[in-house]
Amino acid sequence: MSSTHFGFETVDETQKARRVRGVFDSVASRYDIMNDLMSMGLHRAWKAYTVMVADLQPGHRVLDIAGGTGDLSLAFAKKVGPAGQVVHTDINEAMLRTGRDRLLNLGQVLPTFVCDAEKLPFPDAYFDRVSVAFGLRNMTHKDQALREMARVLKPGGKLVIVDIVAPETPLFDTLLQTAEVLRDASHVRDYRVSEWQAMLTDAGFQPGTPRTWKLTMSFDTWIARIRTPQVRADAIRDLFDHAADEARQYFAVAPDHSFAIDAMMIEAV
Repeated sequence: MSSTHFGFETVDETQKARRVRGVFDSVASRYDIMNDLMSMGLHRAWKAYTVMVADLQPGHRVLDIAGGTGDLSLAFAKKVGPAGQVVHTDINEAMLRTGRDRLLNLGQVLPTFVCDAEKLPFPDAYFDRVSVAFGLRNMTHKDQALREMARVLKPGGKLVIVDIVAPETPLFDTLLQTAEVLRDASHVRDYRVSEWQAMLTDAGFQPGTPRTWKLTMSFDTWIARIRTPQVRADAIRDLFDHAADEARQYFAVAPDHSFAIDAMMIEAV
């Protein structure tokens, strides 16, 4: 059997999918509230910007991968109108159920599927747009997932990715990866912009110019969202307290250990 990384552990690939699912099962019902608190509401701004960048037209077909609680699916549906179609998907059933129920409560009935982005159950050249926000870095075979996204996109279609990115500077990169894996056992790596561009190119895409911004994270909410054990939360605080001055400045570490990380949006055709 093939193995992969799950935090500090090496596990069978089938175990990783199950364990990642368990992490998100535990937070599904609180996910939107935690996003608001953790990002201080900024996640709503980047979602609105994502919709603008997607440049949706009435009648478009859109695939929302790692769609979770349905924020982007809802916004996409308003843009494509009744002649279009938005397919809301996630590998995590609890997250998807929360999103589906929320959409129904808002009067939106969208096709909703539990599916693995590495094995998309859709025909070739079916969608005008594919979106994946804060989900691709958690996939075991990102190369396979990207090839699948390329397969289901129509010629001239667009992929829009939003995700956390690591700094290109090794010192800053190492600090971020260490904090992430202490916080969340399912974490493998936040990728650098240059790594995202290389992965997209290898999958047959032509990546555009990435747009990056700082995302301020409330420390207490950041650890509460994933239910980080106290001993690990304390280890992250200690890590930040003893980090090099230039690293603390880069991440804008505050006295309460809140900090700022880099996020990226990149389009590819």
